[in-house]
Amino acid sequence: MTVRSARALAAATAALLTLGGLAACSSGDGGGSDPDRVDVVAAFYPLQFLAEKIGGDAVAVTSLAKPGAEPHDLELNPRQVGQVADAELIVYLAGFQPAVDEAVEQNGGKRAFDVAGVQPLLDAAAGGHQHDGEAGHEEESGGKDPHLWLDPTRLATVGDRLAERLGRVDPDRAADFTARAAALRTELTGLDADYTRGLATCQRREIVTSHTAFGYLAEHYRLEQVGITGLTPDAEPSPQRLVEVAEEAREHGATTIFFETLVSPKVAETVAREVGATTAVLDPIEGPPADGDYLSAMRANLQTLRTALDCS
Repeated sequence: MTVRSARALAAATAALLTLGGLAACSSGDGGGSDPDRVDVVAAFYPLQFLAEKIGGDAVAVTSLAKPGAEPHDLELNPRQVGQVADAELIVYLAGFQPAVDEAVEQNGGKRAFDVAGVQPLLDAAAGGHQHDGEAGHEEESGGKDPHLWLDPTRLATVGDRLAERLGRVDPDRAADFTARAAALRTELTGLDADYTRGLATCQRREIVTSHTAFGYLAEHYRLEQVGITGLTPDAEPSPQRLVEVAEEAREHGATTIFFETLVSPKVAETVAREVGATTAVLDPIEGPPADGDYLSAMRANLQTLRTALDCS
């Protein structure tokens, strides 16, 4: 266990112990607070997006990860643990957020829906290079990459399964959930087609990223990811790793080094200066976009990639 995961686990355990004092406002039976809607707790933004799109007005969705906060290191306060205990459905991704895993283990029971169980997760090295000594979230997730939502076809399948699960919670509206999941699948299929066409003919196919979050996207669209750090976005790369990435960027003629929205761009800027490249945002969509939603953020990523890779 890493120091980061131990810290998050300790925080979650403390919150669980404190939860006993919240009995007056938390029944712990997953009964929900709104009799007309299914109370859903989503661990972080892409799962919130799915639950809201598929649930519609029939669900009340609470996200544990707040806007502007990096979700990997989420620590739950007692109120959030109470939300997990009271939710009628908990949508999470096992191995991504240790504090959420602990809360689900203690309070989730049969109300938990683990999206990591819908399809096998890719190995952390999928979609690009893997280097000895890369620090990252792979230590916490068993060597698996959790960022499956960056492949819209995988997200569509998760949506289908989520609709089935919501239908078991609220059978009277099961057909509505299925219909909304089908509509979302149509949107995601269109997004996938846009990516396939948009990245079909590019001068380069290597993307140099500060955070190794784009393995699913890279594998699905035949790109190659060169990650400066591992799966944890705030990991500090070694000087040797920075030299290696700079060499690879030069070798592939990279003109853009990508960084993301929720962490400092300093590491990407360091590599960019070294190789004479520019920097640009490639959003892993771990938190809600400043404007729009998952679909618009993915299309913004596509345009960024097309520009950086000189796609015709």
